[in-house]
Amino acid sequence: MKAPHSSEFAYRAVYRYLVELIEQMAPGSYSRMPSLRDLAQRLNVSISTVQYAYSLLEHEGRVQPVPKSGYYARVPALEPARPSAGDLLQDLQQHANSARMLVLSGGQEQAPQSLEATLLGIERQLLRQYPRLGGAPQPCGELELRTALAARYTRSAQLYWSAEDVYLALDLRSLLETTLAALELHNSAVVVTTPCSWRLLRVFQAARIRVLEVPLQADGGLDLERFARLLRDEPVRLAMLASRLSLPHGSIMPEAARQAVARLLNQHGVWLLENDLDSELCLSPGSAADLRELVDPQRLLVFSSLERSVGAEAPYAFLLSRQWHGPLLRQFLLRGFRLPPLRQQAVARLYSKGRVDVHLEQLRARLHERLGLLYRQMQLYLGTQLEFQMPAGGGCIWARVCAPVETRPLFHRLLQQGLVIAPGELFSLQGDFRQHLRLGWPAGPQGDLPYGLSVLSDELRRSNGLN
Repeated sequence: MKAPHSSEFAYRAVYRYLVELIEQMAPGSYSRMPSLRDLAQRLNVSISTVQYAYSLLEHEGRVQPVPKSGYYARVPALEPARPSAGDLLQDLQQHANSARMLVLSGGQEQAPQSLEATLLGIERQLLRQYPRLGGAPQPCGELELRTALAARYTRSAQLYWSAEDVYLALDLRSLLETTLAALELHNSAVVVTTPCSWRLLRVFQAARIRVLEVPLQADGGLDLERFARLLRDEPVRLAMLASRLSLPHGSIMPEAARQAVARLLNQHGVWLLENDLDSELCLSPGSAADLRELVDPQRLLVFSSLERSVGAEAPYAFLLSRQWHGPLLRQFLLRGFRLPPLRQQAVARLYSKGRVDVHLEQLRARLHERLGLLYRQMQLYLGTQLEFQMPAGGGCIWARVCAPVETRPLFHRLLQQGLVIAPGELFSLQGDFRQHLRLGWPAGPQGDLPYGLSVLSDELRRSNGLN
């Protein structure tokens, strides 16, 4: 912070700095603030400027002077969490975005480092390389990105994709909405495996499509008899299944089960909508075939998001399909998605130069380290209260409460203590998994993890009447 010319601006800047320091402190704490001299040196302002900023905070009741010791901040405790009229998902999202909550709900996995600087560097090179014609760089960024994605998914002369098989959208939700509109699934049903991402489930719900849920077994397999019965007795036209890794369950379907599922889909002529969002997060990729390599390619749709591999700088989603070109093209043209050409070109270069692969290797290494630590800490603090296993990938752990305790009331009680978990019933439209929860690495310091798990353990004991 450079010393400003205006003394009024200086004390206001110091005031805002101190307010941010206080807001970052733990709720209910009583903490010593920086001294006048230290803060003046740190911010390159006068001691009198710091003194005036502290006097404003003292007048507001945010800090209290202690003779011969300095200023102390008393941070108010968290207000009781207020449920949002029974909307569990709204409660989760609201409190997971609060800086004062310890979030163990296991949200989006974070890459070890952002690709933003790399993307911007490539974009600058492209601007120098290609003149702007009509406000856009040449050649067409969309074609280059679609070509790169088609090449990435091509496995052989039999299992190949071309640029015209790739459809791009602004984000995952708009991609799925457009795809479902093209498929025209009225008066039919969709089979999904659960637990499933609530984002995906609610797209089907909003589209008023009947969803038939098949719970995953402990090893990642399915009840094949139940699956076959649904395909035989229900008007199922589409099945959404993971290509490899199923999150938040954290499992990979055994090879025998994958072969059996593919045979049933082919036998009943059911389209596969393959969810490839998380396959890059497998800790041990292995040599087993993806589900898309086992089904009829004429009834195959594959979707994923660039955000999972590139990061938030590229939130775009894509779909691969060899069939339905007419209906799909019509729906995507009607939506009129306009993606930045320069960013598309830069992302395509990331893939072609192998930088995304390096990025994903770093991400998997970090996830492996954190998952191992999370698993060991959960064994230490919750080993007798939860049933769980080391996942095959991703950044979270799916667990079942051993005692007969539902996780929705547990979720609300934990909110009162400043802790956020993800109740299991969020991952099912029919309210299954009421004794399950999803846990992940906290966003704060590493020391927050043992604290959060101990709070959860204490609350589970209270819930079960063991204390």
